[in-house]
This record gives sequence, structure tokens and C-alpha cells, in this order.
Amino acid sequence: MLEFLPQWFQIFFFSMVPWLEARYVIPFAMLQYGWEWWQAFPLAIAGNILPIPLILLFFKYVEEFLRRYTFWVRIMDWLFARTRKKAHERIRKYEYLGLFAFVALPLPFTGAWTGALIAYLFDLKFSRSLLAIFLGIILAAVIMIVLTIYISWTLAYLGINI
Repeated sequence: MLEFLPQWFQIFFFSMVPWLEARYVIPFAMLQYGWEWWQAFPLAIAGNILPIPLILLFFKYVEEFLRRYTFWVRIMDWLFARTRKKAHERIRKYEYLGLFAFVALPLPFTGAWTGALIAYLFDLKFSRSLLAIFLGIILAAVIMIVLTIYISWTLAYLGINI
């Protein structure tokens, strides 16, 4: 689809996309492009963390602007309620450790973008939130790298090519 773009740029760019992020882009780069994990890792982590400070700093203004339109009010109310419900207990109890764990867990609808939204909704401090999200991105990527290598090795051992 985007073959005209260099692979390194695709890895960097798609790591910025919510719900893809580094956790899924690194295994993709390993399996589809034949990259080693250590080649894709820094590009994907850099792409994944790049929008997070902007979200933490400026989402308040984006929200204020979008709340002028009924369509966006309904979407944001739904998204905020869902995010608060999903994270409330852990974030109130563990704060930054809970934020780190939420981002580090490589499951759908967890990750850096959702973590930044949680930090915004719970009014967590910028620098601590950024550090917790950054470390969570790294751990989620490492978990996915280990799983990808292990599953690839197991399938190869069983004679199954992927």
C-alpha cells in the first residue's frame, strides 16, 4: 500500500498511529520486512513517544475547541466515560505505576495514546506521566519482541513457515 515510502519511515510513522504503536509495528517489521528487532526498536519507540508530549500539553485546548460541536461532544463524552471506567480504580490507587502498567500491557485499547488520555483525565503531572508512558512503551515493545521471537522460533522448530 505504501511501498513508495521507505520502510524505516513506515515503521516510524505507523508507530505514531493509535492502537498500532510500537508494540505491533516492531513485530510487523520483523515478520514482513525482515528487520531485526534492534533495528526497528529505536525507530518505533521514537515514533510512538513523539505525539505523547503534545497530547499531554495541548489536549485541553483540542477538547475545548471540539466541544463546540454536538457531534464531538457525544464522542468525547463516550470516550472519556469509557476510559475513566476502565482505568479509574488502578489510576486512583497506584497513579503513575498504574499508568505505567496500563501502557505496558500490550492489549487492544491500552497504550501510549490511551495512557496520555488517562493522564489528562486524571490530571496527572506532565513529567511523571511522560516518564511512565515512555517506560510503558518500552516494556510493551519488549514483551511483543520476545513473543514474536519465541513464536517464530517455535513455529520454525515445528517446520511451519510464517
